[in-house]
Amino acid sequence: MDKQRLLETFSDLVSIYSPSLSERIVCDYLSSKLSKLGFTLHEDLVGEKIGGNSGNLYGFLPGDETLEPLLFCAHMDTVEPAKGKKAIFHDDGSITSNGDTILGCDALSGVSAIIEAVTAIKEENINHRPIEILFCVAEEIYGLGSKYFDYSMVKSKESYTLDLSGEIGEAAYKAPSLLTFDIIVKGKSAHSNFKCKENINAIIIAAKALAQVKTGRIDENSTCNIGLIQGGRAPNIVPDLCAVKGEIRSYVHSETFRLLNEVVEIFSKVTEEHGAKMEVAHELRIKAYETPLDHSVIKRFQNVCEKLGIPCKLCSTLGGSDNNNIEQHGINGLVLAAAMNGCHSCEECTSVGELEKITEIAVELMKGEI
Repeated sequence: MDKQRLLETFSDLVSIYSPSLSERIVCDYLSSKLSKLGFTLHEDLVGEKIGGNSGNLYGFLPGDETLEPLLFCAHMDTVEPAKGKKAIFHDDGSITSNGDTILGCDALSGVSAIIEAVTAIKEENINHRPIEILFCVAEEIYGLGSKYFDYSMVKSKESYTLDLSGEIGEAAYKAPSLLTFDIIVKGKSAHSNFKCKENINAIIIAAKALAQVKTGRIDENSTCNIGLIQGGRAPNIVPDLCAVKGEIRSYVHSETFRLLNEVVEIFSKVTEEHGAKMEVAHELRIKAYETPLDHSVIKRFQNVCEKLGIPCKLCSTLGGSDNNNIEQHGINGLVLAAAMNGCHSCEECTSVGELEKITEIAVELMKGEI
């Protein structure tokens, strides 16, 4: 591995503005890199489907055919604020933004590690397994890009997604289903200073219903969150509409729908009691998966960590990733901690040491000696 080249790649990627649905420049940058490394590339048309300017980028690199192929995945998009972001390298080895933007190590650290791992293997002419790469768009929009990828072209039965925060050596084998819901309470508006028995305050009704909804960690498997409430037009008008938006996550797929039904039943009862009406809509964003702990994709990762002297810790995560979608197509995988800290904030950071470690892990996985 060439540390300086790794850091230059990371710095280059971070300097590109690539929020969800605007990954074109990153995709072109990576296409150039992968082409020079000998990958056969395919960019799909998912961008057109979801309103973006780039598709998912898939690549295949032939290798030792006596070894099983492996898929390596990371995403190209970042959250906001990201305009003008750049990597600032500190004397202690830490890497941050200037504090006004996110850094983008989620998941550009993983992208950089994959690129450097392949480059090092090719440069040193190291024997390696067939390698497949999938760089996804719109992961930050509930894995939207990987949801529509055509997995029929993938040869691998196992994958590693580099998109988890935590100490290098941590890996998530389990993640939840996630659904979002929208509830609109419909009341009847009027001037607030004139009494009328037909006035129905939609905000008050929504508030009474929400007071009965369990939120936060529901149990060991599930969470519920109310993230947005909107309603009303002016202080002196009784609001006739109130919109409530939330999400439910659970390791048990069926539980997401059971909890949704509980929320809907509460709102239905309260609105009926007050003579109001309601509309409900929901969307399943990602589906839960759990990779068996005795699976070879896990054993291989554990052995690589042991070889490199990196403590290995398997965990569950309540966050989703592209691996949720990958798993639905018969490809078992792990989500690896990939030099990402403080994600989705302007305090986001990584370090030179972490980038080197995740690259070393990627190299060993690609070599196929373990």
